[in-house]
Amino acid sequence: MNRLVQSSESNRVLAMAAKRGPKTPMSNEHKAALAKGRVEGRVVREYLEGLRATKPKRGRKRTAETVTTRLETIDTELESASPLDELLLVQERRDLRSELESMSDTIDMERLAAKFVTVAKSYSRSKQISYQSWRDVGVEASVLKAAGISKGD
Repeated sequence: MNRLVQSSESNRVLAMAAKRGPKTPMSNEHKAALAKGRVEGRVVREYLEGLRATKPKRGRKRTAETVTTRLETIDTELESASPLDELLLVQERRDLRSELESMSDTIDMERLAAKFVTVAKSYSRSKQISYQSWRDVGVEASVLKAAGISKGD
């Protein structure tokens, strides 16, 4: 019985392989198109991530000085905090330190925009992305204009 199951399984695998047809190597043009798509996708992703990271947050803008002041205050408050308050203060301190580190990470949006402009039209055409969709995710009209993407696209 076991031999019968193995035989039927191997026949099924062979039938599937025959349906796919012979494997042909990719042409150089196809490989180049795939590489171009990967590069364009990376550039667009980096630009959109930069836009999101530099998007103004609601509320009062915090400076490194105000974060540092709050960290000092937390250290003072920890000395007399109840166990539950201590937990909350330790978490706030961790969050503030992370925020302070991210403040020092500057994003060069000019460089990202310059790279984006070089690939945006081609990427937009290949993915059928409209002008308004770019605007909806925060891409400036001037950047789209520089990329050659207009409202009619």
